[in-house]
Amino acid sequence: MDILYLMILCSVSLAAIFLVVFIVNAKKGQFEDDESPAVRILFDSDEVKEDESNGNKTDEKENGDNKKFEEKSE
Repeated sequence: MDILYLMILCSVSLAAIFLVVFIVNAKKGQFEDDESPAVRILFDSDEVKEDESNGNKTDEKENGDNKKFEEKSE
């Protein structure tokens, strides 16, 4: 029966530690941005750098590639 009291004490103290860590991180703003991590994985880092530096040149490049494919298929 003594071990039961020890385990209850350990579990309650561990839960209190996790609660304190959660509250501290919530006040620091750790959980404010929910949207961008889910969307960030959809974009490749190279494409984002090209879009920022070249504007919409990736669209022109894709259209040119499609035209070449169409010319070869004819």
